[in-house]
Amino acid sequence: MSRVILSTTEFIYGKVIVKHLGLVRGTSIRTRHIGHDIMARLRGLVGGEIHEYTKLLAESREQVLDRIMQDARELGGNAIVGLQFSTSQIAHGAAELMVYGTAVFVEDAQDLTED
Repeated sequence: MSRVILSTTEFIYGKVIVKHLGLVRGTSIRTRHIGHDIMARLRGLVGGEIHEYTKLLAESREQVLDRIMQDARELGGNAIVGLQFSTSQIAHGAAELMVYGTAVFVEDAQDLTED
């Protein structure tokens, strides 16, 4: 599987965007687990990090990043610029995590000057 460069900025240092390919996105809708909710409420009483939710969000982020990179590859891209995350509540206990950006094809800056 080819590597896709991810950037929250509109450029990638040392690279030149040679083609814009369009909007790409990755989404996941997750619900909470009753067992995790019980543990989270107990942790809420004593304070501290809620590890169950931290793990759930980390897994969700990895999943949407995998999806957006696949979307970019299908368009012929090797990078995504302007990467942003968004969340929204779909229903009680269910939330959407979305990542979006612009798929581009980049080349090394020095490769273009050698021609």
